[in-house]
Amino acid sequence: MAGGERSAALDAAAATVAARGTATARSERTLTSVDASGGGPRDGRREDGGAGGGDEGSQSKLWHITLSVSGAQAPLTEVRRGLEQLAHDHPFLLTSRYANDHAEIRYWEEARDLHDAAAVALRLWGEHRSSAKLPPWTIVGLEVIDRQTYHQRIAEGYGPPPASPVGIHPF
Repeated sequence: MAGGERSAALDAAAATVAARGTATARSERTLTSVDASGGGPRDGRREDGGAGGGDEGSQSKLWHITLSVSGAQAPLTEVRRGLEQLAHDHPFLLTSRYANDHAEIRYWEEARDLHDAAAVALRLWGEHRSSAKLPPWTIVGLEVIDRQTYHQRIAEGYGPPPASPVGIHPF
């Protein structure tokens, strides 16, 4: 896929994530994070009970996630089937690459800040391990970058490997 086509496809995927419905995403996964100023916890709710605080920092934005997992060897067919089920359970999965002892998952996540996006990403494998019948691998790497940084990397030619289109592919 050419750079322009790839960028357009990723923009479309990101727009789909954003259009998913902020209220639905927040009701499924509400996180509490500590205010960077050292104050108490904040959960993005206004005093009147509505979602989203008055400051810009409480608004959701898109984060590009790359999650790497590794462990004991497993049959490739089982790894692929598990990743396909994960893609079904987590519909905004962009790309999965896998081998019999490791995998890399890339997707867009909607979250208030980097801490919340990372927390959701770190739970992804464990929460879906039994339902998707994923191998008992551990997380060995995590990258969380905002949309602007992601597009800047693509424009400068050092973004994610362009070899894999959207989907599930062997390494």
